[in-house]
Amino acid sequence: MNPDDPLLKILACPLDKGPLHLLPTDALYNPRLRRRYPIVDGIPQLLPSSGEQVTDDGEHEELLKRMIP
Repeated sequence: MNPDDPLLKILACPLDKGPLHLLPTDALYNPRLRRRYPIVDGIPQLLPSSGEQVTDDGEHEELLKRMIP
């Protein structure tokens, strides 16, 4: 998935229905809930159970810096 993909404009977090941000590590990130969703073979895995909770404040800050606008 690339930053220009029109799909990014319509994808939403399955938990809060808010926008997701692309990370350069093939993942989507919801900074509001601190949840990271993987992208496997170009397909976002957006089931609530596939999301990973980011609990470390340092990791959260690093992910905020790496989000692709």
